[in-house]
Order: sequence, then structure tokens, then C-alpha cells
Amino acid sequence: MLIDLHVHTFPRSKCSAINPADLVREAQRIGLDGICLTEHQVLWDRDEVERLAGDNGIRLFRGNEITTAQGDVLVFGFEADIQGVMTIQELHRQVKAAGGFSIAAHPFRGFKVFGLKQLGLTLDQACQKKILQFVDAVEIRNSRVTEKENEVAQKVAERLGLWGTAGSDAHHLQALGSWVTIFEKEFQTEEDFIEELRAGHFTFGTAR
Repeated sequence: MLIDLHVHTFPRSKCSAINPADLVREAQRIGLDGICLTEHQVLWDRDEVERLAGDNGIRLFRGNEITTAQGDVLVFGFEADIQGVMTIQELHRQVKAAGGFSIAAHPFRGFKVFGLKQLGLTLDQACQKKILQFVDAVEIRNSRVTEKENEVAQKVAERLGLWGTAGSDAHHLQALGSWVTIFEKEFQTEEDFIEELRAGHFTFGTAR
């Protein structure tokens, strides 16, 4: 299954230009099996998601991109309405209690064109970033960061033994599917989706 784990739509994410109905049509056109709606601090209602998905074969899963003092985190299986900035420790505690799954989103965004050597930062030092102690996985492919930033994230995930996920972080339709997480098994429900995330039965690739 090809699933874009990180997508934003308007108006729930004010920074996005993607109409939800257009999103589903584009996903179908490029051959995606599913999309995760990960708005900023906004969780879609289950009934709304079912209506949006319709009967076109695209599976929609609800997520949330939550801002913490240590960075952004994608969370799944977590229903709480979080407003404002919280600590990564508190978010981790709440997500774990809810049986959810958390992913450090674009954890090295901001490195721009610099690599670890140019910044004077070793891989060991990068692995000490606090957010990485309180998540289940790391986003190692994101279309809104540089290739080097993605490579750092992948190296850190491998060193720490964390799962590595991929998502476009699309704010425009053209970016949808630029990075996807490829799951080994077929699934339909959010519960099964989270179970497959926990199992780590996936790799990454692109739908474009």
C-alpha cells in the first residue's frame, strides 16, 4: 500500500492551498492507496473523513501535526484537542496513554544546505536531539526539506533503532505523493494502520 503520511488541506491548515476534494481526486490519479490528513493542531471528524473518502477506493486516515517546544510531531490514534505549545514529554505521555503512535516530523529542518560536518555536529550529537527520545518513529523523507536534511534524519533513525517513515508534507497538490510510506500489508481501519506502524512493516518511496 502506498500511503502519503503527511498532508495538509485548506481551510483546516491555513498554510495549505489544497482543497480536500481535489486531494482525493489527485491521490486516485497518481495511484495512491491512502492519505493521512495531518492538519496543524486540528483533527478531522470520523464522519467527515468517511464522506470525503466516498467510494473511490482511496483510504483516508486521521492524524494531527502537533507543535511541541522541541519540534513538530505527527500523531495517530490520539483524539485529544491540543491547542498551543506543549512539551514533548507531556505529548509522549498522552499519546502513549491513548495507545497512539508518534513520529518526529522533519526533525532536522533548518540544516538547509549544510551537512553535519559543516555545522560541526557529529552524528552522535544529532542523535541527542531531545524530541527523538519521546517518539516512536522519525520522518526520514519529507518533500519540504533538503536532501541532506532527509539523509541526516535517516542516519539518526538508523543509529537509534527507530522506524523511518515518509510523507510529502504537501501544501500544494503537485507535492502529493512525492514521498510515501509503502506498507507490506493491506488494511482498512485506523486501528490496523496504527498496528502496522508499530510493527514497522514498511519502507519508503515515491508515487511520482
